Amino acid sequence: MVKGLAKQLVFFLVGLHSISGEKVSRDLNLNVRNPREEMYNLYDKIQYKLFPSIRKDAQKEISQSFETFLKGEALSNLGITLLHGDFGASNILWNPETSMISGIIDFGGSGLGDPAYDFAGIFSSYGEDFFNMCINLYPNGTEIFERVKFYKSTFALQEALHGFENNDRQAFENGIKDYR
Repeated sequence: MVKGLAKQLVFFLVGLHSISGEKVSRDLNLNVRNPREEMYNLYDKIQYKLFPSIRKDAQKEISQSFETFLKGEALSNLGITLLHGDFGASNILWNPETSMISGIIDFGGSGLGDPAYDFAGIFSSYGEDFFNMCINLYPNGTEIFERVKFYKSTFALQEALHGFENNDRQAFENGIKDYR
C-alpha cells in the first residue's frame, strides 16, 4: 500500500516536473524563480530578522549550511520546471477506502523553480523512509537529493520568518523553537 502511494505521488510529480520552465514561462507568462537567488534572499532575511532571536551556535550552523549550499555544486546544472511549491501532507488528499491519492490541492505556491523543492515537502511531511521510496522512483532522483535535504532544513526558519513578517506569534514560535 505505501509503495503504491509513493508511485502515485511520484507519477504526479514526474508529470508536473516534465513541463519545462521555458515553455510555461512563454505560454503562461510566469516568472522563473532563480533558486540560488531565492536562497540568498532567504539567508539575508534570516540573518537580519531572525538571528537576534537565535542562539550563537545555531547561527553558526545556519550560516555554514547556507554558505556550503550556495557555494557548492548542488545548484549547478539545475533544470527549472513547473512545481507545486507546497507539496506537503496538508495538500495531498487521500481516500482511505481505496487507499489511493484522491487529489492534490493548493496550487497557490506553484511556479517555476527547482523540482527538488516539492520533494522537500514529501520529506518533511512523511519522513525519511517514505521520501527515500519516492526519490528512488523519480528519474535521476539521486541528483536532486542534496538540494532536497537543504530545502527541508530551511522550512522551520521559513515558518519563523513568516511569523515575524506577518505578526503571527505562533508561527514565529513554532519555527524558531529549536534555534533558541
